[in-house]
Amino acid sequence: MGVVSGVVMSYQFGTNWSEFSRVAGSITGPLLTYEVLSAFFLEAGFLGIMLFGWGRVGPRAHFFATLMVAIGTCISMFWILSSNSWMQTPQGFAIENGIIVPKDWLAIVFNPSFPYRFAHMGAAAFLVSSLLVVGTSAWHLVKGRRDELVKKSFSMGLWMVLVTSCLQVVIGDNHGLNTREHQPAKLAAMEGHWETNHNEPMPLLLFAIPDMKEERNHFEVGVPYLGSLILTHSLDGQVTGLKEFAPEDRPNSTIIFWSFRVMVGLGVLMVTLSLIALWLRKRGKLYETSWFHKFAVVMGPAGYVAMLAGWITTEVGRQPWVVYGIMRTKDGLSHTVSADQVGLSLFIFVVVYTIVFGSGIYYTLKLINKGPVFIDTPNMEAGGVGHFKTPMRPLSAVDENIDSKQNSGENRHD
Repeated sequence: MGVVSGVVMSYQFGTNWSEFSRVAGSITGPLLTYEVLSAFFLEAGFLGIMLFGWGRVGPRAHFFATLMVAIGTCISMFWILSSNSWMQTPQGFAIENGIIVPKDWLAIVFNPSFPYRFAHMGAAAFLVSSLLVVGTSAWHLVKGRRDELVKKSFSMGLWMVLVTSCLQVVIGDNHGLNTREHQPAKLAAMEGHWETNHNEPMPLLLFAIPDMKEERNHFEVGVPYLGSLILTHSLDGQVTGLKEFAPEDRPNSTIIFWSFRVMVGLGVLMVTLSLIALWLRKRGKLYETSWFHKFAVVMGPAGYVAMLAGWITTEVGRQPWVVYGIMRTKDGLSHTVSADQVGLSLFIFVVVYTIVFGSGIYYTLKLINKGPVFIDTPNMEAGGVGHFKTPMRPLSAVDENIDSKQNSGENRHD
């Protein structure tokens, strides 16, 4: 998905954001070019082998291809997040004749928010993957399957969730401190914090409905002192209020107040999931506790939802700037593209991506329902000479019934 959607994104810079590309292209252009040269071709070259090579190339070659795709993805993440982070916390440049000109590439690449955003996104990627493994394995435990393959994937996934979720708490805390220093308006909007607390403790709001017009919150429910403690690491630390910024420079607190809490709330549930798993391991009941398995199934897509909520917080919180404090989003638009053209292209993209992602989700559910199968299982149906009808690559389980009772009950080892 990243490889394909990245092609569309690159075209957008020229079609929809030509003014941004004209003004800031000397920064973002080289960064994205480095991504293409160092990562895109690496991913594209080995992606086909990884997806369709199982059974066609040797296991070592397939593992090597998978490793290259993973490395390429990490390199791609490095350059893309460097570009995005520079737009959030720009440095290492000068403005000459209205054009942003690079002066220090080391400062540009390793801008103030980049290390935190890179670590935050890297941990999030592992959380998304591990929760999907946990949710899939838990589904088969709920259905009654108890073989070692399901148990092992369930156990390994939970260990990964434990490590990455706890690590994410530390990374997120430091990322918040960085945001307070470099993007105080975003932080104030995230917390629904309107008035600067001068020598007074700031509460952590658990619930509120921010009102951008009235510049206040409705129905506040908060925990005293906790806001200052988390955001400043002191009980009476000062946090700049949203009213300190001009109305036209404020992000929409109503949106990011809740997107941020969705992300954090799901993060708390992830930590809770892994801690309960530790407790059940100690009691020797990890694979026999049905309510926990159902909880794990529900948490399967939580990583993806939390990641989306986090990016909504990041990007909406940056507004109204496309380059923070330098260029407004409205000034980066293409002047020759009409609203009708944008609306039509958006409609086409929605239709195409609905079909593509809908098909992908449908076949993914088939793979999940089929579940992992031992390669040497003697009862597998042959799918041709030297092959088995096993969902080990895309579309290899297209003839599996997603609601098949046979699938849900096969390979049980109670």
